[in-house]
Amino acid sequence: MKNKLIMQFVLLILTHSSLWSQDVKKYTVNESEFYSGYYLAVEPVNTIEGVLILIAGFGQRAEDVFPETKLEQVAYDHNLLTIAFAGGNKLYADSVTRYNLSLVIKDILTRYKVDPARFVIGGYSAGGMIALRYVELCNELPDRYPIHPKGVFMVDSPIDIFTIYTQLGQSLADNYSPIAAEEAERAMKYIRDDYGVPEENIPVYAELTAFSMNKAYSENEKYLKNTAVRAYHDVDIAWRIINRNQTVHNSNYEVTAELINRLVLMGNDKAEFMQSFKTGFRSNGQRHPHSWSIVDEVECIAWIKGLW
Repeated sequence: MKNKLIMQFVLLILTHSSLWSQDVKKYTVNESEFYSGYYLAVEPVNTIEGVLILIAGFGQRAEDVFPETKLEQVAYDHNLLTIAFAGGNKLYADSVTRYNLSLVIKDILTRYKVDPARFVIGGYSAGGMIALRYVELCNELPDRYPIHPKGVFMVDSPIDIFTIYTQLGQSLADNYSPIAAEEAERAMKYIRDDYGVPEENIPVYAELTAFSMNKAYSENEKYLKNTAVRAYHDVDIAWRIINRNQTVHNSNYEVTAELINRLVLMGNDKAEFMQSFKTGFRSNGQRHPHSWSIVDEVECIAWIKGLW
């Protein structure tokens, strides 16, 4: 059945020229916020059947999402409203980011009159951490959050702030790769400037992190027991060794694999580890496993529509 649906999607993509000419609309909900005070929307022509929210990576803006993926193009032809949102220089869903994302969602609900139970949220890199934690909170505190998401997915996302900080510190200390060391130093500073070193402020970071390898810190994944969860990764460790001098222990998928395993052990049959190999490419053609392109857009939209 799924293969038949995917083939139908492919045929529609090949024959529907309007996919390449959708309008992208911008709506502002908080003028004081440079990164997270607005959203971009790609509206389908027909009645909206559901909403897909895509969250940009660390340091990015909403405008950085659509050039790197065709998810909004496939969604457009299958009556899904696609939203691009950004958390800016945040590696996690802090109170400001959660507040602005809720403002965006409330505006969507008012503007488009959509069903609050027909939302899926996906995020790239740190955007995946934000997406995952936000969905957990929607499930934990349904009276405080505006939607009841059906699913969430992460695109090569770091989801454990404690592990992230340790990995970044190791990359900085090793200094094997100037690129990795610079990225580590910058990200660690943003974390420290917010709430200090994670292991020195465990209660605060336990609330911020979507997941923790150390169960003594938090077990927020329990709020995903009945939610469809996907973790997408291009598991090309050779690329990481050659280009970043890092091993699997510096990868994001070591942690997300543990998340998916715990969810499966809880009985969640909708938790999936979506691995691929050498599928990651940036829009400029650069080979990079940390890319939106590791998501098979047609299959992903078929999965989303199967959740309704």
